[in-house]
Amino acid sequence: MFRPVNHQKTALAAVEQIEDLILKGVLRSGDRLPAERDLAEQLAVSRPVLRDALKLLEERELIEARRGGGTFVADLIGPIFSEAIIQLISRHPSAKSDYFEFRRGIEGQAAALAADRAAPSDVKRLDDIISQMNAAHEAGDRKAESLLDVAFHHAVGEAAHNVVMLHTLRSCYRLLENGVFYDRGRLYHQPTARVDLLAQHAAIADAIRSGNAEAARRASEDHIDYVQKALATAEDLDQREYLAGLRKPKTD
Repeated sequence: MFRPVNHQKTALAAVEQIEDLILKGVLRSGDRLPAERDLAEQLAVSRPVLRDALKLLEERELIEARRGGGTFVADLIGPIFSEAIIQLISRHPSAKSDYFEFRRGIEGQAAALAADRAAPSDVKRLDDIISQMNAAHEAGDRKAESLLDVAFHHAVGEAAHNVVMLHTLRSCYRLLENGVFYDRGRLYHQPTARVDLLAQHAAIADAIRSGNAEAARRASEDHIDYVQKALATAEDLDQREYLAGLRKPKTD
């Protein structure tokens, strides 16, 4: 991951390389940096120079040192919405349509860019996740399926190779992981949902692998449309079940 600093061996040169890895999403929030000696060797700088670099990165709030635990990339994924607006949205379910509209647009664009820009390692990562999804599906492991679902969308965002889009999507998916906008378990209770979602993710991966940007965009948009419709169906069923429960049978 780290390369020797080939030009002026200054702390700033080391800082620029580490910043670049963070910006491009190679180093993620919570990742631990190599031990000081190892990192200095990989960057080909002295340990005093490295300490100056790490100090500057810490001042910029990009890394944090944990006593006795090493140095880690700071939590850089800020909230895409404030807690107040999240709670407001949760009290007004109609706002969910705006959330899906946002995801449909940005994820469709990400999938199209991924089809044009994905490196072989990006495609392999997508294929690996699809393989794990198949295994989790066969095992009936819904928790694993849920985690892999988020991992898949992360991988598509990374394959788009647009750093602004990457960090925006990561912030958006943090809400998805926390179930802010909908309960994924409710989606999986739909009779064919697990099979349908698996096929949809595979279609997105296939289009990216083949380099077909329009097919990737369409597959991504179709996926979001399906999720939105399936959740609306589940919520409608819940409401009808609630009303049915209120209608107690008459007794003589």
